[in-house]
Amino acid sequence: MEVFYYVVFGVLGIVVAALELSKNNKDRINTSSAFTSFKNNYLVVYSLMMAGDWLQGPYVYYLYSTYGFSKGDIGQLFIAGFGSSMLFGTIVGSLADKQGRKRACVTYCITYILSCITKHSPQYKVLMVGRVLGGIATSLLFSSFESWLVAEHNKRGFEQQWLSLTFSKAVFFGNGLVAIIAGLFGNLLVHSFSLGPVAPFDAAACFLAIGMAVILSSWSENYGDPSDNKDLITQFRGAAVAIASDEKIALLGAIQSLFEGSMYTFVFLWTPALSPNDEEIPHGFIFATFMLASMLGSSLASRLLSRSSPKVESYMQIVFLVSAASLLLPIIMASLVAPSKVKGGGISFSGCFQLLGFCIFEACVGLFWPSIMKMRSQYIPEEARSTIMNFFRIPLNIFVCVVLYNVNAFPITVMFGMCSIFLFVASLLQRRLMMIVDKPKTNDWTPLNERNTEDDPLNV
Repeated sequence: MEVFYYVVFGVLGIVVAALELSKNNKDRINTSSAFTSFKNNYLVVYSLMMAGDWLQGPYVYYLYSTYGFSKGDIGQLFIAGFGSSMLFGTIVGSLADKQGRKRACVTYCITYILSCITKHSPQYKVLMVGRVLGGIATSLLFSSFESWLVAEHNKRGFEQQWLSLTFSKAVFFGNGLVAIIAGLFGNLLVHSFSLGPVAPFDAAACFLAIGMAVILSSWSENYGDPSDNKDLITQFRGAAVAIASDEKIALLGAIQSLFEGSMYTFVFLWTPALSPNDEEIPHGFIFATFMLASMLGSSLASRLLSRSSPKVESYMQIVFLVSAASLLLPIIMASLVAPSKVKGGGISFSGCFQLLGFCIFEACVGLFWPSIMKMRSQYIPEEARSTIMNFFRIPLNIFVCVVLYNVNAFPITVMFGMCSIFLFVASLLQRRLMMIVDKPKTNDWTPLNERNTEDDPLNV
C-alpha cells in the first residue's frame, strides 16, 4: 500500500483527535445524569444497528459475484432493494406511527436478520427475497429509530438542545467509528480467517440480535397519532397535507432527497473514478478513510450544534456548496490531466487529488446527518414523523434506481456533474429555508381525524 494512503488517513485521524480533545465548555452541553444514561443507551443500540448494516455493505456485490451472477443480474438485485425500500418500506415505516416506534425498531432487526440468512442461498429468487427484506429494513433504520428517539426525548422532558448532542454522537460513532471497525472486522473474517464472503452477514445478524435484545429489555413504546379511526391511507393523506401546508417541511424533504441521492450515487462512482484504468487501490482502506472523514464532519457538527450561532439553517448552505465543489474535482482533473492508457499500477496523480476531494465530500456527509436530524426534529410534526420521513425517501429511491439502471449509459464526469448540480440546488433551497425559518406555516397541520373532511383539499 502506498504511503499516500497512510498519510491521508493519519492526517485525518490527528485532526479528529485534536478536535475532540480541544473541546471547551462552549463546545459542550451541560446535561443531567438521567439524560446521559438515556443517550448512552440509545448510542449502544444505534451503534449495534449500524454495525449490522456496515458489515454487509462492502460484501454484497462480492457475494453475488462469487455465486456466479452477471453484472446485469446483480444490478437487478440492487434495484430490487431500493424499489422495495420505496414501496414496502414506506408502508411498513408508516405503520410505526400507528403501531409504535419500538415495535418498528424490533421489526427492523427481525427483517434484516432474515435478509442476512438468505445470503447463504445461491438461488436467485431467494437472494431477491433477501434484497426486498433488506430494502424494508433500510427504510425502518432511517426513520423509526430517529422517530423513537425524538418522541422519547420529549416525553422525558429533556431540553431540546440536548437532542443535537445525541444526533452528533450517533453519527460520530454509528456512521464513523463503527463503520471503520466493521470494515476492518469484515476484512478479518473474510480474508484473515478465510470464512468466506457470507461470514460478515452472519456477524451482522449476531449484532442485530444483540441490539434487539437491548431494545426489548430497556426501551419503552411511543407512538405518533394512535387514534383508532386512522387507517394507512388516511396517514398517507395526512402526511401529504402536512408537507403541502408547510413550506419548511417540503423544502426539507427536497434538500434531503437531493443530498442523499448524490451521496448514494457517489457510492457507485468513487471506485471507477479512482481506478479508471484498473489501478490497484485498497478499497477497504479507502472506505475506512472516508469514514474517518465523516467522523471529522460529525465532530464539527457537534461543536456547531452546541452553540446558538451560527444556526444550522445558515451553515448548511456552505456545507452544500463545499460538497458540490468537491464532486467537481473529477471533471476538473479530466480536463487538466490527459487520461492515461496504461492499465494497472498504483493510483494516479489525478486520483490522489480526487481522493482528497472525496474526503472533503465525506466530511460534508458527516456534517449533514446530525444537522438534518436536528432540522427534522424541529419541523416535522410528531403525529406523522415516520410517515413523512419515509415520504422523503420516495424520490430518493426513484433517483437511485434510475442511476443504477443507467450507470453505464453516461460518462462518469456527467454523473459527477449531475450530482454537483443537485448539491448546488440543495444549497439554494437551504437558503430559502433559512429565510422562512421564522415564518408561520400557511395552514395549521392537525391530524386528519380532527379535520372536517369536507374541507380537506385532498378529500376527492
